[in-house]
Amino acid sequence: MKPSSSGGSGGPRDSYHHGALRDALIVAADQILEERGPEGFSLREAARRAGVSAGAPAHHFGSTAGLLTEVAILGFDGLRNALHEAGEAASTPGARLRAQGVAYVCFALAHRGRFQLMFRHDLLQPDNERLESVGSAALAELETSIRTYLGADKTANPKVLRAMVLNAWSTVHGFAHLALDGKFSSFAHPQSLNDFVSETLDEMLGIAWPDS
Repeated sequence: MKPSSSGGSGGPRDSYHHGALRDALIVAADQILEERGPEGFSLREAARRAGVSAGAPAHHFGSTAGLLTEVAILGFDGLRNALHEAGEAASTPGARLRAQGVAYVCFALAHRGRFQLMFRHDLLQPDNERLESVGSAALAELETSIRTYLGADKTANPKVLRAMVLNAWSTVHGFAHLALDGKFSSFAHPQSLNDFVSETLDEMLGIAWPDS
């Protein structure tokens, strides 16, 4: 995305419309996160890639944490959509959970930078209501599937439900980080990592969540 020409002596650096500049900075942030990870992110570098002055990101997002929080919000929204779509395509409660588990890890592999950022609360705005809301919505996709899988009699016990949600989340989240760290490369060969995840994780989750 290129800034429109202003025709003045100042050039195009800050001639974006507000919404276009916001989007350009988010694209730039995504690129940096993908290449360097959260630790390598720089607000100045995001501005340079967007072709605007170093102060422009702070003007629109308030701070580095403000820009990164917007990227994390988009990440959680994308994850929620991926989990929802995977669940809708499944035919049984067990298949729904397994499909969502695979979708969780595949999302992490497809959006490495965003995924790594989403859980770095030290880099994000504290108490951001939109971030909290979209993160809860993503987790609620798993919780809804687990409620269906367990049945009304077991979900009536909140401790059982919470234990199952945490078990499901920690399983797929841990698998995602192992995949991102390259720990499965030797196991996956000669398959692609995505094919390995789809087959092996589905088998693993089938042990925990078999169809009755």
